Amino acid sequence: MEHTSPTERIDTLVIGGGQTGLTVGYELSTRGIDFVILDASEHIGDAWRKRWDSLMLFTPARMNGLPGLAFPAQGTEYVSKDAVADYLEEYAATMDLPVRSGVRVTRLTREDGEYLAETSTGTYRAANVIVAMADYQVPFVPDFAPDLDPNVVQLHSSKYQNPGQLRPGPTLVVGLGNSGADIALEVSASHQALVAGTESGHVPFRLERRFGRWIGVRLVRFTAVKVLNTATPIGRKARPKMLEKAAPLVRVKPKDLAAAGVERVPRVTAVTNGLPETADGRVHDVTNVIWCTGFKPGFSWIDLPVFDDRGKPVHERGVTDQPGLYFLGLYFLHALWSETITGVQADARYVADHLTQRRAQQPVATPAV
Repeated sequence: MEHTSPTERIDTLVIGGGQTGLTVGYELSTRGIDFVILDASEHIGDAWRKRWDSLMLFTPARMNGLPGLAFPAQGTEYVSKDAVADYLEEYAATMDLPVRSGVRVTRLTREDGEYLAETSTGTYRAANVIVAMADYQVPFVPDFAPDLDPNVVQLHSSKYQNPGQLRPGPTLVVGLGNSGADIALEVSASHQALVAGTESGHVPFRLERRFGRWIGVRLVRFTAVKVLNTATPIGRKARPKMLEKAAPLVRVKPKDLAAAGVERVPRVTAVTNGLPETADGRVHDVTNVIWCTGFKPGFSWIDLPVFDDRGKPVHERGVTDQPGLYFLGLYFLHALWSETITGVQADARYVADHLTQRRAQQPVATPAV
C-alpha cells in the first residue's frame, strides 16, 4: 500500500478502484493525463472477493475483459467472483495503474477552484475528480429489522457467504432480485427455504446452454448497452421505470425455485412477536432471515451540491454541473449495463474524452516575468 504526504496535488483523482476505476484509469493513461486511483479496500478486487462464495458472472469470459487485456478463461466459460477479483488485480499490475489501496476518502469539497479530498492517509487537491463507484454502497434493511427475535439469525446479502452461516431450520430470503433468487436456491439444498417478494420478469433462456452462451447473452448485451440507453427514445422512456425496480432474473428462473421446493410468499411488511410478517398476514416461524433488499446511496462524504432530494447524483452521462466532477459506475448511468464490466467501458471513454476536452479549453498559466 502506498502512502501520501499530508497534501498532494494531482490533475485528476479517481475515487474507487474496482472495474470502473481501473477502466477509466486506463482511458486516462492513454490520454497522458496525470491521475491517481484511491481505493478503500486493502486489495484490488476485494469488493468481488467479499461477495457470497458461489457467485458467478452472468456474462461469459469473452465479455469480461477490460481494454487491453483479455479475461484469462475460455470464451464461453462462466467465471466465479474470485476469478474476477484476481483478473482486476492482474489488470492493474499489467497496465501499471497508480492505485493506492487502503485509502478511504472521508470528505470531498471544492475550494479555490480545486477539489479538496480528505482521506485516511492525507489530503489531495485536484482539478478533476471522477467518482468511480456504484450509487448503492450502504446495505438497506427495513426499519423493523432490529425487532426480529435475537435468536433469529439475520444477514444482509452483503454479509452472506454460504449456508454454513445459518442455523438449522426454515430460512426466509427477503427480496426476489437476482441476489435473492440465487441465494434462495442455494439455501434450499440444506434448509427449508421461503422467498418473499415478486420478480421483475426473467430472461427467457438458459445461460449455460448453447443458445445462451453464443446468442442469448449477445442479444441481452446489445439490448442493455445499445438499445436501452439515454440516447434512444426507448431507453429514455424505460430508464425512470427501471431505476425504481429490480433487474429481471437472469440465471435462476421462478420454475427453478419451485422445483427446489422454495416457497413463494408476499413481501415482508412487519415483525410480529419477533418474527417476520408478510402482506397476507402470516407470521413465519423461521430461524434465519437473509435480507436481499438492496442498498442505499453512500455518497454522504461528498459535500457538494450535486444530488437530488433522494441523495442520487444529478448528471448527464456522468458529467455534473460542477466543473471537473464526474460519476461513473452508476446503475443506468447511460445504459442499462453501465455499472457492469461490459457496460462501463463506453462510459469511461466518454468521461475521459470530456475531461480531456475540458483540460484543453482551460487557459494555460503564463510565467511571471
